[in-house]
Amino acid sequence: MDTLSFLRLNIRWLAAGVLLTLMSCFGQTFFISIFAGEIRAEFGLSHGDWGGIYALGTLCSAVVMVWAGVLTDRFRVRSLGPFVLVLLAFACVFMATNSALWLLPAVIFTLRFTGQGMTSHIAVVAMARWFTTTRGRALSVATLGFTVGESVLPLLFVFLLTLYDWRILWLACGVVALLAIPLLIGLLQQERTPQSMAKSSQSVGMLGRNWTREQTVRHWLFWAMVPTLLGPAAFGTALMFHQVHFSEIKGLSHMTFVAMFPVYTGVTTAAMIVSGWALDRFGTPRIIPFMHLPAIAAFVVFALASGPTGLFVGFILFGLTSGAHSTLPNAFWAEFYGAAHIGSIKALTTAVMVLGSAIGPGLTGWGIDAGIGLEAQYLCVALYFVLSSIIMWLGVRRAAPMLA
Repeated sequence: MDTLSFLRLNIRWLAAGVLLTLMSCFGQTFFISIFAGEIRAEFGLSHGDWGGIYALGTLCSAVVMVWAGVLTDRFRVRSLGPFVLVLLAFACVFMATNSALWLLPAVIFTLRFTGQGMTSHIAVVAMARWFTTTRGRALSVATLGFTVGESVLPLLFVFLLTLYDWRILWLACGVVALLAIPLLIGLLQQERTPQSMAKSSQSVGMLGRNWTREQTVRHWLFWAMVPTLLGPAAFGTALMFHQVHFSEIKGLSHMTFVAMFPVYTGVTTAAMIVSGWALDRFGTPRIIPFMHLPAIAAFVVFALASGPTGLFVGFILFGLTSGAHSTLPNAFWAEFYGAAHIGSIKALTTAVMVLGSAIGPGLTGWGIDAGIGLEAQYLCVALYFVLSSIIMWLGVRRAAPMLA
């Protein structure tokens, strides 16, 4: 099926995925960190304090995701999606109205769990389950909501911060999340039947069977993939989380940093589309071991280069990895472990990534407070990606012959 026919026949379900990933932006680090300066000033926090609070709230959301993510195996998107969007709206209002330092970890928890966690999880699981032979393209299209948000929202809200109080902007986010509910319900009036896709013979994994979450966790390939899941979540989050501080040490304005987001998003989008096409044509095992190679170069550039040009090159390189990482791991779990229990398996892998996004800001924030500069830390990040890529390559190479 050509791409235009694919889009025309599946526009309702793909648009629902785009809407959910767009709404997830309100709980993503790149968006929350736009307000880092205001939050730190409001509560009198150091970089380490703010990073620790963010890590605590995010870690708690990862723990809850292990359980809550399983709900995607039990409820349709049409029912679960609106409920989660109501919770996301509440989280935005919670951020806007909270004035107590001791409640700040709870605010971060609600935003991370409903936004980064459940909203994006529902979208990705739906695409992986609803589509089989075109799974790569479906994931690429659905995650466009996230990339559009990443491109537009930072520039828009950095500008709006010059006109409005930051709390008012969070209230507006809550209203937008509520307005998305009737749109989602309208798109899914004729929701696909997940069970028909889950039982398809094309949806089995290794050894010709559908693996349960318990079986997956006991399998060695899952643990070989854990460093791969942690890396981009931890250090991509850290990059966005410390955007204000990174701009300062590079002698750049915050606006210069966020002005790179459209470039980053454009490259990410292109990489998603290309990786989705390559996934459908060549299969996950052949291409997934190489997806972090640009990230290695990106963090070397972030560490050593200076000025807008270095930032530009770094974001292009990291965008290549981010785009591939939006499609390939999500398809990997369905291809290697089957689609029947993809919701519970993805809940666990999402929890691992959320855990990574808790580790990254906390670890780098404490490093900054301890006198270890971000530039030195980013060289260590590049080394981490080298090691995780080697582990992933060895694991996939050994497991690929077991595919049906």
